[in-house]
Amino acid sequence: MPDPLAIASGICAAGALVSSWQLRRRAIRAETERTLLEAELSRERHAASHDPLTGLPNRRAFYRLSTALLTGAAERPLIAVVLDLDGFKQINDRYGHAAGDQVLVIVAQRFSTFAGDDLVARLGGDEFAGLLRSPSVDRLWIDHATRRLSDLLAAPISVRGLAVRVTASVGLAPVTGPGQLVEALDRADAAMYQAKRLGSSRPRPQLVDSTGTTDR
Repeated sequence: MPDPLAIASGICAAGALVSSWQLRRRAIRAETERTLLEAELSRERHAASHDPLTGLPNRRAFYRLSTALLTGAAERPLIAVVLDLDGFKQINDRYGHAAGDQVLVIVAQRFSTFAGDDLVARLGGDEFAGLLRSPSVDRLWIDHATRRLSDLLAAPISVRGLAVRVTASVGLAPVTGPGQLVEALDRADAAMYQAKRLGSSRPRPQLVDSTGTTDR
């Protein structure tokens, strides 16, 4: 005849195993849910601070990150950059918003390449801004950097087998202190609009096919 104590002990052991297994499953489920929640929160934070099209920081994030950079110990001078595409509305009107979006993505990539590890952002529409470390804040360096960035952005962009040529007006201004970001951006913005006025005779954006024929 089976030993009742042995049977009871076996039942208790089996129950303990089942309970332990259930607890482990609950712990795994809770850990999975926590990981998913953290990932979702991270995506929401990223979406709240980044432009959905280009992936660059948005206007709010730009000012927040700029403030953090300016309040830290800066080993090199900082330069505020503002740029705006010339005649960008014509691309959307003539060739569609998909072409316009592709142009904005490429411009963002080129601006980021120019900036390297420094901060760049899309403020909205076809307006971008940056905060760049520089070896100097003299006029010659700023003029040279402005030309290099303008030339980089003006290179043809491939859209649906056609080359889009879009120019950009660029303004740069040194940031003279932690509390001077807005003033520097205003001066960079003024320089950008001056460049836009001086470049008002530039040709409008064009699409050129592989044979060199221009779509007017």
